[in-house]
Order: sequence, then C-alpha cells, then structure tokens
Amino acid sequence: MDSVLKTDVVVVGAGAAGLYTALNAERAGANVTLISALPLAESASYWAQGGLAVALAADDSPAIHFDDTVKAGRGAVHEAAARVLCAEANLVLRDLTDLGVAWDRDRFGRPALGLEGGHSVRRIVHAGGAATGRRITRALSAAAAAAPGLTVLEGRRVSALLGDGTSCAGVVLDGGDRIEARAVVLATGGAAALWSRTTNPPGTVGRGIVLAHSAGAALADLELIQFHPTALAAGTRQDGLLVTEAIRGEGATLTDAQGNRFTDELAPRDEVSLTVAERILSEGSNSVFLDMRNIEPRHFPNVFASLSAAGIDATRELVPVAPAAHYLMGGIATDTSGRSTLDGLFAVGECACTGLHGANRLASNSLTECFVFGRRAALAALDRQVRPHGALEAIPCDPAVVPSDATREALWRHAGLVRDAAGLSLLLDDPHPLTRLIAASALERRESRGAHRRSDFPEADPRLDGAHSSITLGGNAAMHRWDGDDWRSSQSAIAPTPQLS
Repeated sequence: MDSVLKTDVVVVGAGAAGLYTALNAERAGANVTLISALPLAESASYWAQGGLAVALAADDSPAIHFDDTVKAGRGAVHEAAARVLCAEANLVLRDLTDLGVAWDRDRFGRPALGLEGGHSVRRIVHAGGAATGRRITRALSAAAAAAPGLTVLEGRRVSALLGDGTSCAGVVLDGGDRIEARAVVLATGGAAALWSRTTNPPGTVGRGIVLAHSAGAALADLELIQFHPTALAAGTRQDGLLVTEAIRGEGATLTDAQGNRFTDELAPRDEVSLTVAERILSEGSNSVFLDMRNIEPRHFPNVFASLSAAGIDATRELVPVAPAAHYLMGGIATDTSGRSTLDGLFAVGECACTGLHGANRLASNSLTECFVFGRRAALAALDRQVRPHGALEAIPCDPAVVPSDATREALWRHAGLVRDAAGLSLLLDDPHPLTRLIAASALERRESRGAHRRSDFPEADPRLDGAHSSITLGGNAAMHRWDGDDWRSSQSAIAPTPQLS
C-alpha cells in the first residue's frame, strides 16, 4: 500500500531557491519535506557562475539597483517585484553569511563587488570567483542537514500534485507515495534545456511548470527566454559551456574573425546576444571570439579549468563563443510572496514568474531572486489560512515531460533569438506540452522587446509597455497589464495587436 506522509510544507526542488525556502520555513517552526530528484550537489544552482546583485557600494543604493533592473527589462518589468528584490537583497545577503557562505572579500575585508552587463555600478557579490553556486548550495545543504524539522528526500520525483478541485494540498511521488501539506512550494528550475543549444543541465526542461499548469495554475511570459552571448561554440568539446559575464566585467573583450571588437561587452544581454548572432551570420561562421588573455586565472579558476578540459588554453588562445539558451524569464505566475493562482501552490526561483526580469534579466538578479522571494514564500505559506477541503486526488499531468531531440531542434530553429509567426505556428503541434505553450505565448506577443525578437513585428509596441503574456489551463494566451503587488485580482487585459496580412 502506498504511504501517506503529512507535513506542514513540501518544497519540490533542492537548488538555491528550494533549499533556502525550506530552511526559512523550518526556522519559522514548520515541519518541512524537501524533495530532490538528484543529489543536492547536482542541482543547476550548484553550477551557477554568477553572483548576487546587492547594492552595497558607497555610490550605489536600492533605488539605483531598481533603475538598472527596470532599464534592462525593456519596459516589461513588474515594478512591485523589482522594488521588493532591491529593498530586501541586503537582508538575505546577511542571512546567507550567517548560514556560512564565505563571500569573496577585498583587501579591507569587505565583500568584493564585480561588474556585469546592464549594471551602472559594481554590485555583484561572488563566492569563490565563478563558483558562487557551488559555495552557496554547499552551505545551504549543510544547514539543511542540521535542521531538525527538515526532511530531505533525495532521488525522488513528483509525478502529480494533490488537490480537491479548487486548491493544492500535497504531492504524489513516483511510485505512488503521497505527501499531504498545508502548502506546496515548487522550486524546480527553468526550462532552457528545451532548446538544443543551451548552457543548462539536460534535466532543466520545465517539469514543475508543466505540473503547475496541469493543476490549473496560470503561467506567464513563457516567450521570454534569455540567450547568453558567451557559451562555447558548437564543435568544441563542451558545446554550450557557459563563460561567465563577470569575466567581461573584468576586461575580456569580444572580437570577430578579423580580430575587431564589435560590441559593448557590458551592454544588457539581449543586445549583446543579438549583436553576436548577427556578426556570426554575416561572417558565415559558427562563433565569435572571447579574448580572456588579460584576465588573471586565479580570479576565475573553475572557468579556466573548464576551458582547459575543453582543450582551450584561455591564457594564450581566443575562446570561440556563440549564444545559447540560458534563462527562462517566464514561468508559473506568482505575486511577490510566491503565491500562484492556484490556492495552496507557491513557486520560487526560475520556475516562477513575478515579472521581475521583464523582457531581459539583469545579470545576477536571479540568485538574489531565489533568496528574496524564497524567504517571502516560506513565510506566506505558513500564514496561509487553510480551509477544510474535500477528498484529495492526484491531478492528471501531461506525461510528455522529456523533450525529444526533434523538439529541442525545433525550438532552437523556430523560437530562437529571432522568430516569426510561420515558424512559431509549427510548434503548436509539438508533442511536448511546454513547447506548445511557449509557442502560443510567443505568437501572442506581436512585437520585438528584449529577448523576444519577431522578424514580422520588428519594433516594440508601446501599447505593450508593462504587459505580460499569460495562459491558463484550457485557455488561450493573452496579454495583461499587472497592477499592484498582488496583481492576480487586479490585472487588466490588453487587446491583441492585429496579425500582419
């Protein structure tokens, strides 16, 4: 007989967002069950090279950080979410320090601050150079192991959510075991590995997003996928290996086949990625080159070591790079406390969409997001008023969660850096459910904005300033403007832009 476990909060996913959410709930007095499909050291967060964006410098402030976030987001940032992130970033940095994260420090003992694209001042805090994700997940994993009210189930997957038709009250594990809880928090990561060329681990294909949508939760901004400009080019030993933007912040430059610099390396990512892709196309090559020869290897030891393992001596050679799918800015639509549109279901991290990133994520805001909104979701989950519910049943979920190679190639071809209606329409019949939803959302945003470039709608539509795509179970994609902190009850619809004839 399948077992039934009862707990206060169940957190699905044990990357940075999941670990921190679970720890915050446990420290607030909850019994928490954390479910991880992989060993804790194999999460996508473990490999994160970026740092935390936090306003610490004398010439910085949360207000300046907010302005940079909004500017990078190309007129699509949900400003309530950006204000929360910028105001609370310092709080979670202090907490992470107390939990044992050892930040890189300058000669005065203060956190060393890096510079990345789109930031007007130095504000990126790293741990171990480009090994920030590794250092943070190690510290959080150690804290989780020592937390008496936290149970970690490694090597288990969630196959369905439990609900009574109007709310979520638990999960079903592979094998049939059930966990009933007053709140479920999804922290399952993004979906960038749906694209054939990606910087992400192969399992990052949006499983949690599909689970939430199957249960009735609204999704948002699925068309907004960020492409990183400096991933190792095809034909190298480690196709798609990320070379962190922090290296460009320290002076590395991008050159074409003739050795000419052709872009501002620290412009926002959408701009750099598109410029790189255009230069590759114009030259008929498969890459441009990142010149790291003036960078001190001891500042980024794991990057230089990874490149060496790929057969590239970055102290002597140029590094061939090209854009790759990197970060999904859309996901499960939530308010600024992680609440989805389905009662009892919360989401944090890359699987969630608060609208913080708009149409182009500001570099290193994503790790900060994991902690700021993970803390808020944990507290909101415990504050939730639980009403009596009916019999709980497993909510059927589309089983096609593993994309085929054909799906991944089709997404790269038709929903890559530049798309159009003809190509996106072909994806509407794809076997993978999230691919179909991405295509529907991209078709609905009939403009070019940030990372979303439509060759048939090459300009930004001012009517869509501040607008977010949304899609509900059984519904069509639509554009809405989100109003206030909890936009779920105050969003306003926007009439669609006419299709081109």
